[in-house]
Amino acid sequence: MKLFYSPLSPYVRKVVVTAREVGLFDKLQLSPSRVSPLPGAMLDTAIVAEQNPLGKIPTLVLPTGEAVYDSNVICEYLDDLAGTTLFPKGGAAKWKTLTMTALGNGILDAAVASMYEKRLDLRPVEKVHQPFLDGQWEKIARALKSLDAGELGSGDGPTNIGEITVACALGYLDFRHSHRGWRSGVPRLADWYARYAERPAFKESAPPS
Repeated sequence: MKLFYSPLSPYVRKVVVTAREVGLFDKLQLSPSRVSPLPGAMLDTAIVAEQNPLGKIPTLVLPTGEAVYDSNVICEYLDDLAGTTLFPKGGAAKWKTLTMTALGNGILDAAVASMYEKRLDLRPVEKVHQPFLDGQWEKIARALKSLDAGELGSGDGPTNIGEITVACALGYLDFRHSHRGWRSGVPRLADWYARYAERPAFKESAPPS
């Protein structure tokens, strides 16, 4: 299976962590890909777009030639292929896990949008809109408070897609928004993440420093 990926993408990291957790990482052929939201950018967007019309990573190409995307769908595909239960099959556990996944994805979406807003190759510095950045961080801060007050696993035991997504989101905050000091005021979540970050699947997928 061919995975269009970048080691800097937190959405790709979700897929890589999932693949490692379910024992399928060695089945992936990693294809480094640089994509851009700008039209006509001379990167790998057009190559990726041949498989995924959105031109986004991660995109997984199966041996049949069929493409699977986005990160949520790829993770569920790998979980199903491996016969594991990172995605609970039913009952209350399913909805709790999917809601946690949505919260983690929301943190990622806000954090990535903030990064794009500040990238000078995408937007001139005089057009950076600080109220937009403040609004995105407010979303993230509310989500962190909710996670801190909610039900957290051990961090070093059996995991699920919700935990994987949240951990990748927190790792991305460290990577791109370390100046925000997200751990302040959320001690339970910070402690959970410290344990989760020691998982081999998570450590081995860290972005380059």
